[in-house]
Amino acid sequence: MRDVLVTENVTGPEMEVLKKNFDVAFEPELWKSPDRLLAMVPDFRAMIVRNQTRVNANVIAAGRSLKVIGRAGAGLDNVDTEAATNAGIVVAYAPEQNSISVAELALGMMLSLARKIAAADRDTRAGGWKRREFTGIELYGKTLGIVGLGRIGYRTAVRARAFGMDIIAHDEYANPDAIIVSELRARMVELDELLAQADFISCHLPLTSATRGLFDYGKFSRMKPAAFFINTSRGEVVDEEALVRALRDKKIAGAALDVRLKEPPDKGALSGMDNVILTPHIAAFTGEGQERVVASVCRDVAGVLSGKGAKNHVNFPKPKRG
Repeated sequence: MRDVLVTENVTGPEMEVLKKNFDVAFEPELWKSPDRLLAMVPDFRAMIVRNQTRVNANVIAAGRSLKVIGRAGAGLDNVDTEAATNAGIVVAYAPEQNSISVAELALGMMLSLARKIAAADRDTRAGGWKRREFTGIELYGKTLGIVGLGRIGYRTAVRARAFGMDIIAHDEYANPDAIIVSELRARMVELDELLAQADFISCHLPLTSATRGLFDYGKFSRMKPAAFFINTSRGEVVDEEALVRALRDKKIAGAALDVRLKEPPDKGALSGMDNVILTPHIAAFTGEGQERVVASVCRDVAGVLSGKGAKNHVNFPKPKRG
């Protein structure tokens, strides 16, 4: 029986420590071969994944000796946590270790949209010097609508406050009397009110049955024609065809997407729009953020295998199977 199966490119100092102390199989391309994953997982007590490995019920059933699944990141939509919990397997993750990185990218996207930085860069590199054409707007005095006031949404709002933005937020589960709401001086509102009032909307939602396809043409149509939409959460919360239509119909002024419905996406209409910024799911990918994420997950996997338990877990710190 081997110790840890790593199915994606998870690297860092703590991974090297894990390799020294445990029998680790480093298979960074394994996520591309579901059949091979099913064949290998029965031989391991732990596995570490990012967001591309589909740890579904079949994988969990095949992992008869699994004690812990480590997800190097905060999102858990690629891990069947219910099946893992029912099997007595610990699900460890990194709930806030990359939050600052994601929040900073969201702010960077807001600035780029407001000041037309990406479009101006492309034009200038091509020999242009169209100063008037790239007249932008200030963030100061604008209203930021945060959809999903969790760890990342909160940190995004804190940074937006420093730019002099007003904050409104919508979160089905947030307590309007919570200290973070008071600190932000944020107003908690219904989603339709947020869409109608915000100059910038930043999405920080998990992917659930309720949020899948949430931002459809109707939602975009409720936004201000001068408003911008930013998504650094999950691509599946946006109906991309509806977004393209809304941009073409000038229902909104622009959008910035770090996540897509399909990753990597096919080249489509969004790629040809100057008022759209597209990045390849890099929000969490800073050196500092990734070092914290990998360190957290590797330590928790080592803790479970050593009998000490995990600190950052979704269900329970120690496995409930023999």
